[in-house]
Amino acid sequence: MSNLPLIDPATATGKAADLLAAVQQSLGVVPNMTRAMANSPALLDGYLALSGALSKGAFSAATRERLALAVAQDNTCDYCLSAHSYLAEHAAKLPADEISAARKATSEDPKTAALLTFAVAVNAFRGDISTADLDAVRSAGADDREIAEVVGHVALNVLTNYFNKAAAVDIDFPVVTA
Repeated sequence: MSNLPLIDPATATGKAADLLAAVQQSLGVVPNMTRAMANSPALLDGYLALSGALSKGAFSAATRERLALAVAQDNTCDYCLSAHSYLAEHAAKLPADEISAARKATSEDPKTAALLTFAVAVNAFRGDISTADLDAVRSAGADDREIAEVVGHVALNVLTNYFNKAAAVDIDFPVVTA
């Protein structure tokens, strides 16, 4: 059971109601994570703004889902593994072997594999990456925009991983565990 109440979009008021309605319109559903985040409309608004901004960045939906899976696995967040496994398959159309590979921070594509390895290094070392980490991702073809956005995606996913774990949000996707 969740440590925070899940705000019902039908009875929400004010900014929380507006944000949950936007989630419903965008996704067609209101996941439990956003219902829990709605306890703080400022948090939900910030999450949605960063997620929306990064969705317009350098990476395809498939790469964004791979990044989310690699970070969720590294942080052992079952909610995010479940959500992003579902989204990777159904929205980004990734095959099962690439979803599994992303959880191990690898891919058949060498550049994607380097981006995932870099993301896990950023996460694991809390941003204190080495010159070798940067050299490796650059030598695989990543440019400065992509490197910066990987850090942004790690931050976004750390937010959701930590939130879901701290709030013990009930998983409302097919369950995947770390």
